[in-house]
Amino acid sequence: MKLEGKVKLLRVFVGEADKVYQRPLYEVIVYGAKKYGLAGATVHRGIMSYGASSRIHTSKIFTLSDDLPIIIEIIDSTEKIEGFLHILELLIEKSGGGGIVTMEQVDVIRYQAKAK
Repeated sequence: MKLEGKVKLLRVFVGEADKVYQRPLYEVIVYGAKKYGLAGATVHRGIMSYGASSRIHTSKIFTLSDDLPIIIEIIDSTEKIEGFLHILELLIEKSGGGGIVTMEQVDVIRYQAKAK
């Protein structure tokens, strides 16, 4: 797959405790993106956050949260990312969790599989 130049970066912020189909929401999103044929996805686990609920989530030992922030970044062409948005919305809605979804244009400098 060739991916270069101006593409879209989809960033999804959800909670670690959010689940859909008894699986972590972030995992279902990544497998969904792969099945949809998107170029790539990465999951990051945050150490502290707050959002629309204004509740602080932190990994500090004395206030350990079981719902740390999870950020999923997915990259591909505008058309493919926009096509995946409907699936993403359904998954987030089904989870009953909160979050935020952002999208921005980025420039791909290099996209290459590992040499075998």
